[in-house]
Amino acid sequence: MTRTRPAHGLLAIYPHITGRDRQIMRLLDDHEVLTTDHIARLFFHAPRTCRHRLGELHGLGLLDRFRFARPGGGTDPYHWVLGHEGQRFQAAAHGEPEPTARASSQRIARLSANPTLTHLLTVNEFFVRLAEHARRHPHANLVRWWSEAATKRFQTKVVFNPDGHGLWRVGERTVGFWLEADTGSEPLTRVVSKLVSYRKIAPTGGPRYPVLFWLASPIREEHLHRLLRTEYADVPTATATHDANPAQAVWLPSDGHHRVRLEQLPTFHGTNSLDNPNYRNGVLVLGPTAMDGQP
Repeated sequence: MTRTRPAHGLLAIYPHITGRDRQIMRLLDDHEVLTTDHIARLFFHAPRTCRHRLGELHGLGLLDRFRFARPGGGTDPYHWVLGHEGQRFQAAAHGEPEPTARASSQRIARLSANPTLTHLLTVNEFFVRLAEHARRHPHANLVRWWSEAATKRFQTKVVFNPDGHGLWRVGERTVGFWLEADTGSEPLTRVVSKLVSYRKIAPTGGPRYPVLFWLASPIREEHLHRLLRTEYADVPTATATHDANPAQAVWLPSDGHHRVRLEQLPTFHGTNSLDNPNYRNGVLVLGPTAMDGQP
């Protein structure tokens, strides 16, 4: 799958790389795998144009791809990852050692065989829907999209493992959230037990953001609310299902009876402490950082 080029070959590719291509590679570097549909909704106006450009980036070795056979026949859409040249490009952008062709190939193989690939794509789909909505509505903006790995910047004193973290801005209001994406594969008691660690964030100076449970079905949502009301009423939470647009009034708070929009949920960005990445040099900064590959 992976192409190899001489050491100077990457420089020869540079004239072919557009600003949009850089954004696509940054997102794949941060979030590992996106489908053709994801990339089209984030960056293109016509699916055909998207497929053509992705094919060109594949030909340059900047991107690689894989797809699986469907049980009933046919194949899934292409899943896109960084190719060897794309991994070299991102390493250079971060000032990191250049990966070997073997290391790049192994990374691609691990991603394609990842047993949690469905979960990863579910998480990415959530953020793609928000970014797609913001693309069509100038008053809305997904100003931060962090992967599970990136959220470790908050974990100096408290260890917790959200599937993702975001900042969503509508007008003058910016709401933070933690995401827990449910694929229906775990018992709900295990899903809700993750809230134990979230209780410990605010007392250390970190933000108090709602935990969003994005659930596989209305039945699981109903059952989860029963647990939330009895055991974790002190942790701000809200739920919605995969068939809903997360930018709309689809979020049901654990202590509420009416669904609200994401920007209507309560939020507290934390205090000025060394353990809170929202503060830089004592100033609250709610926006993307140099580490964020925003679409």
